[in-house]
Formats: sequence, structure tokens, C-alpha cells
Amino acid sequence: MSNIEDHIQKAQQEGKFDNLPGKGKPLNLDDNPFIDPDWRVAHHMLQSSGFTLPWIATRQEIEQALENARHELKRSWDWRQKALTSGQPGGAIEADWRRAVDRFQDQISQINKQIFRYNLEVPADQFQRLPVNLAREIDAITRGTSA
Repeated sequence: MSNIEDHIQKAQQEGKFDNLPGKGKPLNLDDNPFIDPDWRVAHHMLQSSGFTLPWIATRQEIEQALENARHELKRSWDWRQKALTSGQPGGAIEADWRRAVDRFQDQISQINKQIFRYNLEVPADQFQRLPVNLAREIDAITRGTSA
């Protein structure tokens, strides 16, 4: 056998992985190996009680607001498509769609302001979030893809 994958496959075929402890149970990935060992217990207690760092809570709020805005615009787009195929007057439908897009634009503007403030709070660049691209979001919804 020339590589590790061959060794693993052979061991699987021989049943060497069949009786491992925890088999069939989810892995516990909650433990962060980068946490200072002196703070590990405190971090675990806070996390298990539902507490998180303020910038993480802000990120979660941003993601939830974006998901809500996308859902609302998608619902308006679906209604528009259904109304157009049922033969309703196009002018009123397009006016409703334009209002939905305007609301979405206002929501994205607010979300991007939140993202700007969030990016100032995060402890490292790797946690920053790019602003939401309005045109890309609308295009994704009208094409039925994800942004």
C-alpha cells in the first residue's frame, strides 16, 4: 500500500473502526483549542448559558436582518411572478414590485451601516464582513439563485 488512504480503507474493510468509542454520536466541536486554558471553564460556562461576545451577537443580528430582508423581497418577487401569469394589470404589479425593491434598498442600506460599525468592533480583520451588494442581491432573487 502506497498511501494513507489505502491503509485507512484496508482498516475499514477489516472492521478496525467498528467499535470505536462514540461511534454514531456527533462530534463535540464546541471546545476551542485556541482559548487560553485559564479561561476555558469561564468561556464554556458563558457559552452554555447563551452568552456571547458583543461583536458575535452583532454579526448574528446582521445575518438575521439580511435573511429577513431577502425573504421579504423573495416573497414580493414570487407574488409578482404569480400575478403577472394570472393576467392582473401589469402597471399595478410593477408599482408594488418597485415599492418592495425600494424597501429592500433601505433595509440593505441600514444593514451596510451595521456592517461598517461591526467591522470596527471585531478583534481581527479575518472576522470582518463585506458590505451587501444591492444589485447582486436583487439579481440573485430575480434569477432564483443565492447571492
